Amino acid sequence: MSRPLLYLRPAAEGFTVTLLVALAGCGLSSSPEVAKPTPPVAELHSAPVEGAMAKRMAMPAPMAVREMAMMNDRTEPREQYANLPDNPVHRVAETPVSTFSVDVDTGSYANVRRFLNQGRLPPEGAVRLEEMVNYFPYHYALPTDGSPFGVTTEVAATPWNPRTKLLRIGIKASDKTVAELAPANLVFLVDVSGSMDRREGLPLVKSTLKLLVDQLRDQDRVSLVVYAGESRVVLKPTSGSEKAKIRNAIEQLTAGGSTAGASGIELAYQMAREGFVDQGINRILLATDGDFNVGISDFDSLKQMAVAQRKSGVSLTTLGFGVDNYNEHLMEQLADAGDGNYAYIDNLREARKVLVEQLSSTLAVVARDVKLQVEFNPAQVSEYRLLGYENRALKREDFNNDKVDAGEIGAGHTVTALYEIVPKGEKGWLEPLRYAAAPATEGKSDELAMLRVRYKPAAGGNSQLIERPIANQATPASDDLRFAAAVAAFAQQLKGDGRYTGTMSVQDTARLARSARGDDPFGLRNEFVQLVELAQSLKP
Repeated sequence: MSRPLLYLRPAAEGFTVTLLVALAGCGLSSSPEVAKPTPPVAELHSAPVEGAMAKRMAMPAPMAVREMAMMNDRTEPREQYANLPDNPVHRVAETPVSTFSVDVDTGSYANVRRFLNQGRLPPEGAVRLEEMVNYFPYHYALPTDGSPFGVTTEVAATPWNPRTKLLRIGIKASDKTVAELAPANLVFLVDVSGSMDRREGLPLVKSTLKLLVDQLRDQDRVSLVVYAGESRVVLKPTSGSEKAKIRNAIEQLTAGGSTAGASGIELAYQMAREGFVDQGINRILLATDGDFNVGISDFDSLKQMAVAQRKSGVSLTTLGFGVDNYNEHLMEQLADAGDGNYAYIDNLREARKVLVEQLSSTLAVVARDVKLQVEFNPAQVSEYRLLGYENRALKREDFNNDKVDAGEIGAGHTVTALYEIVPKGEKGWLEPLRYAAAPATEGKSDELAMLRVRYKPAAGGNSQLIERPIANQATPASDDLRFAAAVAAFAQQLKGDGRYTGTMSVQDTARLARSARGDDPFGLRNEFVQLVELAQSLKP
């Protein structure tokens, strides 16, 4: 399994961390409302539980009955994903402008890794190209003009189509150490229901929380709240200097009891409001498999709760755990609605990446409602398609509307967007129009496109605009672009759709990624090569 990365650094100004643990009945599954597919189309992914039946048949009868009941209730694979169609090809003469919200989520890559390491190809809905590309760090320029992030562009040949080019847009946010972070009020909302009573569930959550505890400073505060039939405080606000006391409270957590319905999430927001820090970090971190019954159990109501609460300055980050019944669709959408980010934790290494190495990115927002808009020059580009970001598309008029929500960028975050473009005169995907008028270039024939980035400062206020022309100067592709292209190709190949990647094979993708690893201090790119090779062996 794969997990998203986030990282913390040495402790800084005080964190107030509230750990809220949801105790629900062992074996309770989601209500029918949660299990229902919700728009966009939700997919239930099923796969056999190998050896489970045989193992239980060898048990004594009473034990086998109990185990079979648990298996039927918990381990039947019923993972939920949203299947979205790929972005269409656009003719520049008809639709010259592309607009979308940034996305810094990485959960899809970690989840895809989990499937491949289990010897299974992931379901199509689990593959989100932009989250796979954005899992990896890239060498982008830092801001030099006082902006919260720098902007980089690059144009080079497409590895899977000799007639097209790839346009890469990179954003790199200014970084902060943990010591530089504003005081934080964190609420951990942890699901310890029956579905989390497995190795990949509560035990991994507890180990993950302990990693966060290790980052606490003396001025930080931790609270631990549990709810079963009723809510209660297990650990009152405790200084980060009392790490042994905090770890002991976490270690004693167990699954069991009945659920208190909606009170869990509502109490998490209540505690966030009680500990609210002006000009500080106020965030809920929800650790769950998404298969929970919290009273307000329908998808839209949960999203609306997150939308309403973000207006009060409390954001929501989701950390996905578990297998078989994992509701990834809910986890990703809740994070989007709550102005947070989504990561999937499949092992302790991923937990460390997210909550130690990339903690500043996870907690500290440097820019809000970040939107990208690209206007292509019809004198240079005839067609284009945006790779990924299907659930981040915005209307053209949304770009200048400050009331339209968009993505947040954390300290040190990198964001990558890829366009595949057809240069003027090359054969594209669409048939030429008989009556198309010749485009007017107005003296800008040397420009490939105009890039616009709109964002709000982290402290709030009106949006700011960055504009930058993109020159029509294709260069030999950098290692970063070649590697990002390999990840994009792999995502398309995992979806089983060869419409755009043509004759490029998974083996070709592995070869390209291997040659573009460059400086790989954490071994992430090398791990990707191994995953591609695994997928090659699993392909029918």
